[in-house]
Amino acid sequence: MEEQPNLDYFNQIASGDEGIVNTLITILKDEFPEQLENYNKCISDSNYKLAAEALHKLKHKIGLLGLEKGYIVANEYENNLRDNNLQNKNEFEAILKNITNFIKKL
Repeated sequence: MEEQPNLDYFNQIASGDEGIVNTLITILKDEFPEQLENYNKCISDSNYKLAAEALHKLKHKIGLLGLEKGYIVANEYENNLRDNNLQNKNEFEAILKNITNFIKKL
């Protein structure tokens, strides 16, 4: 079964404070789409070095959403992009789609 994003880490650092969780969710909803768009633009422009930088920011969101395996995939793909190698692209982009769907439901 595929890893599913969750808010466990948000709840942990908020110590049960719903206001803090909601603030973190708002930040996620604001930042993730912008970072995703930046990543997609860099990939479509074949600017893999900048794509790696954009991915680096997305990678942190992957970790915050409890996707441990996804974080590993993102890290490998980031290193590949720095070498102009697209290995792990499809797997990484499936993770991004999963997160996008999760965020839409928040």
